[in-house]
Amino acid sequence: MNFKDALRIIGLALAAVASAQAQTIPGENYPLRPIRLIVGYSPGGGSDIVARMLSKKLAERLGQPVIVENKTGAAGMIGAEYVTRAKPDGYTLLFASSGMMTTNPVIYKKVPYSASSFVPISTAVSFPFILLVNAQQPITTLQELLAYWKAKPESATFSGAGGIHQLAFALFKSATGNAGDFIPYRGTSEAIIPVMAGNVLMTIADSGPASSALTGGRVRALAVTSPRRLAAYPNIPTFAEAGLPEMEIQSWYGLVAPAGTPMAIVRKVQQEMHQIVKMKDFEQFASTLQMIPQDSTSEQFAKMIASDLARWRAVAKASNIEAVD
Repeated sequence: MNFKDALRIIGLALAAVASAQAQTIPGENYPLRPIRLIVGYSPGGGSDIVARMLSKKLAERLGQPVIVENKTGAAGMIGAEYVTRAKPDGYTLLFASSGMMTTNPVIYKKVPYSASSFVPISTAVSFPFILLVNAQQPITTLQELLAYWKAKPESATFSGAGGIHQLAFALFKSATGNAGDFIPYRGTSEAIIPVMAGNVLMTIADSGPASSALTGGRVRALAVTSPRRLAAYPNIPTFAEAGLPEMEIQSWYGLVAPAGTPMAIVRKVQQEMHQIVKMKDFEQFASTLQMIPQDSTSEQFAKMIASDLARWRAVAKASNIEAVD
């Protein structure tokens, strides 16, 4: 054996050792190529906007491009199902919403995934809902709304975008002992319009769209579902302050990966998320959308998903809300 052959054999051996180490320690050198971040909703919506900001931050920290791909339809289920079929290697992630993970399985009969189809990585942001009525109504507080509701039950109509809004109204009725009709609309912004027009009594809107409506002055905010008052609206009391702690509701966006993704990769992305949500520019970005930066460990995220899912299943069962096709 000559010297060149010896060097070649040594080189091959070192390469084999390096390959074996990479297989033994998944994620040690992750990522080695671009990551795909799947969004189940249309471009330009709230989830898409947050996902694109997050993809930029992750790319900067991980040293590889993070490419957002919108796979829309079926209340986010098309995108979610797509990720369940991806190789669990950390290169295809889902920008999950609370709707995808905790209300779709309650509202729809045929959901092509379950919580066990994914391994949670970390939450990214959370956001509450704001109870709105028409600004011309003689209703300025939650207690006045409840008195009006009791006196005129035939006028107790509630608009919403389905899913979480329908379940939130069912919870509201249960907590107050009142009755009323839920009127579904295609989106939150669309559900606010009949309240502004005076055709519907109330709605509980995502904090972002609610903020836009409040700016116009045609709706009045009575309460917010967050545990604390919003910094942007310190004069809006929480439901708990108004006597209805049962109405604390937080929606969220976060990252999940296909089940079977190595925990070393999950931990690495989670650690980067922990740093990103603390960045001043990310906090400022989230605040413009009336959202709150919020990270978590994989275990904390999994517990939150399970808790929210159990909660909404109980609400649906108590309110006789049947899943639809």
